[in-house]
Amino acid sequence: MVRAKFQVTAITEFAWSNVHKEVTFAPRYDASIPEDQRCISEAPSGKLIMIISSPEALEQFQVGKTFYLDFTPVEEAVNSM
Repeated sequence: MVRAKFQVTAITEFAWSNVHKEVTFAPRYDASIPEDQRCISEAPSGKLIMIISSPEALEQFQVGKTFYLDFTPVEEAVNSM
């Protein structure tokens, strides 16, 4: 598993939808925080963009809020569904 720390940097509304929003994340880094130093070594740069339509999911995200992003391989049996 690889763990990264990402922060919401933008939430964009679309003119074509009052339901869908684009949530943009970027790696979180504060040189004074040892955990951030470790996470940045695994994911030093990048951007994650998700278009979300679930109101319950969107409630979880606010600009400035930080999340762990875990990459765990999917077992082969799950892939064949």
